[in-house]
Amino acid sequence: MRDASSTRFIRFHLKTRHLVLLVELGRHASILHAAEAAGLTQPGASKLIGELEHALGVPLFERLPRGVVATWHGKILIRRAGAALAEMDAAHQEIMQGLAGVDGRVCVGSVLTPAVALLPQAVKLLKERSPRVQVALTVEASETLVETLRAGDFDIVVGHVLDPAAGAELDFEPLADEPHALVVRAGHPWLARADLALSDLAGAAWILPPPCRLREQLMALFMGNGLEPPQDVVETASLPLVPQLLADGERVVALPPELVRAQLDAGQLALLPFDLGLRADVYGIVTRKRHHLSPSAEAMLAALREAAGMARRARQMNTELAYLPRVSL
Repeated sequence: MRDASSTRFIRFHLKTRHLVLLVELGRHASILHAAEAAGLTQPGASKLIGELEHALGVPLFERLPRGVVATWHGKILIRRAGAALAEMDAAHQEIMQGLAGVDGRVCVGSVLTPAVALLPQAVKLLKERSPRVQVALTVEASETLVETLRAGDFDIVVGHVLDPAAGAELDFEPLADEPHALVVRAGHPWLARADLALSDLAGAAWILPPPCRLREQLMALFMGNGLEPPQDVVETASLPLVPQLLADGERVVALPPELVRAQLDAGQLALLPFDLGLRADVYGIVTRKRHHLSPSAEAMLAALREAAGMARRARQMNTELAYLPRVSL
């Protein structure tokens, strides 16, 4: 529940120009440049900062010879100001789209794996029911997605919450984890080996992502077993490059199979029969606490949940089929 001092601050001290200036200070770290971007004079901007600091009783910025740096309190206010302005922008867009006969807009961010199958299925379900809803999709790393969500620029994120501090502001609905398999080109000589060992993999030519948790897990696995990490490495975060890099030699890559499902089904790539036990953190639907989604975002949320349920049932069926006894004719 909001206390009386918070209510007074919002109703009697906080103005839209405070919010605009805070956002520009977060971008420019200079009172002069932030004032210009906000359409204010430098003395006017300094006065607005002083008003906020007086009302809150805490310093918001540390004045330096060349610019300003936000204090811990200032960073909180900058982030919340961005979210507040984003909410008002979303309200304006919702009204304008309604006047134009559009049934709203929803902005969704996703990490790579659910963006391959889950997100397209959810968009398909949404469009079947609400074809006039505009959908904006972004694929990025979880850290970037979550920060953008906290700033109010996404309605929904499908990803991981890795920062406990961010988790206090967010609701997380787990969907699935990301088991990784070892992927090679079709015809790779190791596909016929029954005695493949971790030492063989340590000496293999690899495709690895830039430094990340998965790569750390892989390096720790080799080193924890007394093995030198792979030396012949091609580093890339570009998924379209992976099939080509695999096709040209004997390289190995650890990926969620869904990311290369089309090439696996076409017989261009194959999975090595060796389980490293690599799994990324559970990803899920991330939204902001105490934030009321628009009707179009609520429809997208329902579609994501339905698509995730369909995917879970398909995985369960595949697992059950894998254990059925084979009948010879």
